[in-house]
Amino acid sequence: MYLTRFRFNTARPETRRLLGSPHRLHGAVNMAFPDPPAREGDGPRVLWRLDHAPAGRVDLFISSPSQPDLTHLVEQAGWPSLGEKGWSTFSYGEFLDALRQGDTWAFRLTANPVHHIRRDVDAPGAPTKRAAHVTPRHQIGWLLKHQERAGFTVVRRPDEGGPTTADMDYEVIVHDRTPMRFGKPSEAGAVAARTGRGQGGRVPAAPDVRFTRVTFDGRLQITDLTAFRRTLTHGLGKAKAYGCGLMTLAPVR
Repeated sequence: MYLTRFRFNTARPETRRLLGSPHRLHGAVNMAFPDPPAREGDGPRVLWRLDHAPAGRVDLFISSPSQPDLTHLVEQAGWPSLGEKGWSTFSYGEFLDALRQGDTWAFRLTANPVHHIRRDVDAPGAPTKRAAHVTPRHQIGWLLKHQERAGFTVVRRPDEGGPTTADMDYEVIVHDRTPMRFGKPSEAGAVAARTGRGQGGRVPAAPDVRFTRVTFDGRLQITDLTAFRRTLTHGLGKAKAYGCGLMTLAPVR
């Protein structure tokens, strides 16, 4: 396993196009591998995440079973004239092997917190539909609901005797809550674009992709080492192809 960091040159037009479309960026990440791992199955998958830092800095993190080659991103959205590689790749497998049950870490996770609902207007017995959690309280609740299966527990805050709510009892915050909506070509549209057989010159498009992307920062303790390593290499939650699911760790200060 490998963990890679690439810094975007936000002054370049192609950077703005990539950052404005998770579908474009998903394609750019896949192009870093001659044969990307399958999205289905038991093996680790390619995960990625955007991190926004002060002064307008934007970093792309990629977790992958094989080393990526981001030359195309450097040329399109980096600093190609500097003559440097343009990204850093670390041996993630060694880090994963060194983890121990009971360890406490600071974590960052970008995810797509969802639940399934049946609306009042739906017919009795109709299938439930996936809907986004839109408040920090429910988004943190989603994380707490998934923590046991994911092999960790979010650290509780010390009891200071004051009034609290359930989401305030844990050392975790939610930020960068962003509703995402973007279009992507349908399979029929892709065929039409390649063959020039679109109806009336128009290429069919798939329905817009919509989801809510949020970032969690907090502290956790590892409770199930096998499950936790799987979480780090397979991702947590939905919309993994579009920059969700990747959790990274840092030493607790």
